[in-house]
Amino acid sequence: MTKSTATISWRNKAITILLSTTLPLKCYGFGVVSNHHIFSPISHSTYSKAFPLFVVESSTDINGDPETYPVIKSIDAKMAKFQKSRDKYHKKLTRFELGLQALQKEKLHYLEGIQMGETPVGGNFKETKIRSAVKSMMWRLIAGSVTLITSLKFSGSLSTALRIVGSDFFSKAATMFIGERLMNKSQAGRKTGADSAGRSVAKALIWRLFAICNTLTVSFFFAKDLKMASKIAGSDAIFKTGLMVFYERAWAKIDWGKEYVIEFSI
Repeated sequence: MTKSTATISWRNKAITILLSTTLPLKCYGFGVVSNHHIFSPISHSTYSKAFPLFVVESSTDINGDPETYPVIKSIDAKMAKFQKSRDKYHKKLTRFELGLQALQKEKLHYLEGIQMGETPVGGNFKETKIRSAVKSMMWRLIAGSVTLITSLKFSGSLSTALRIVGSDFFSKAATMFIGERLMNKSQAGRKTGADSAGRSVAKALIWRLFAICNTLTVSFFFAKDLKMASKIAGSDAIFKTGLMVFYERAWAKIDWGKEYVIEFSI
């Protein structure tokens, strides 16, 4: 070994020792120093451009916990976000699937009831609250118009007629809704999937008994004349009883707001 070669060898060893003791262990790499291949800890910023062969193992301390790396943390955060969204939609999907299964079971139960039981097609039903409310409000508009005409005819005063109708509208709309909900608890006259004519007549007569008392009281309060109030209430009773029967028969043909009840016997 020549003197120059020995000098270069000792220089390389000195550089290696110096780098290994002074530089932080950021990464490992392979490089070429002079004509000799070495494997040593080197600084990426200092030697990545100097040597043609360079491989980076890590941008952080190799002795650190990989879970603390910024890139790993970012990936974990995105994974957590996607998992949360997945769980949210999974719960919704589960709820919809359970609802679908319940409807399928109800359909099968109903079909079995038709085949094995005695309940006719259509079956018993119950009216929803919104159906009862709509029926009550629509009837008040029709009945209020009739009351306005009869009150105006017998009182001769538009203001008196309007006060009677206004009081009737708010009091009877609420009481008719309550009456509809109470009648809804009975399945009498609903065996064919709609109200029978007998049920419609019965409802009209029951309601008219209450309405006569209500109209008589309100008319007497505003007109201050019992005879006049009796004429208004009596005229209403005759005309509106028949009108309400037709009204109920029309609603009996409307399926909106009906919830059919599964009842069968073997």
